[in-house]
This record gives sequence, C-alpha cells and structure tokens, in this order.
Amino acid sequence: MERIPRQFYTQEFKEEAVSLVENGGLTVAEVSRRLSVSQQTLRNWIKKYRRDGQVPSGGRSVTDIEAENSRLRKGLAEARLEKEILKKAMAYLAKESRGGTR
Repeated sequence: MERIPRQFYTQEFKEEAVSLVENGGLTVAEVSRRLSVSQQTLRNWIKKYRRDGQVPSGGRSVTDIEAENSRLRKGLAEARLEKEILKKAMAYLAKESRGGTR
C-alpha cells in the first residue's frame, strides 16, 4: 500500500495560518478547512508559536491559489491511495473467480 506523501509547508504559510486563528478571529476548524490542513497540525503550530512567543502579528494573507494547491495535493494523495486499494481488490476478486471455476 502506498503511503500518503508527507506535506511540507513553508514558514510563511504556517505563520499566516496561525495568524488567522490568533488575530483573524477564525476558529481552528475554519482555518484548517479553508487551507486543507488537519486540525491537529494547525493546533501544533499554534502551540509552538505560543510556547516560543513567536505568534505573528500580521504578514501576508494566504492566497486562494495556495489554499487551492494544498486542497488539490490532499485530493491527489487520497486518489492515489484509493487507486492502490482498488488494484488490490481487483486482484483478489480475479484470483477468487478463477479459483472457483476449476
């Protein structure tokens, strides 16, 4: 089974995501949904910034293109995983159907 590739986010992306929660008045769930980042990942970023005292107070906003890119990468990883599952299921069913006729 193929593993879902690990996502890498730029420091600016992380800072903007944290800023949206800290200064933008949005909830973790809203930001994670908009940016296609898991809620736990976002919580980890927030916790790190609060612990280190590096909570950003502004900066550039995450563009729609970056959010769409993140969403599409996640969708591609899910599609690849589904493809692998379907391949294995087809192989199993083909093997089972051949075994019953002989």
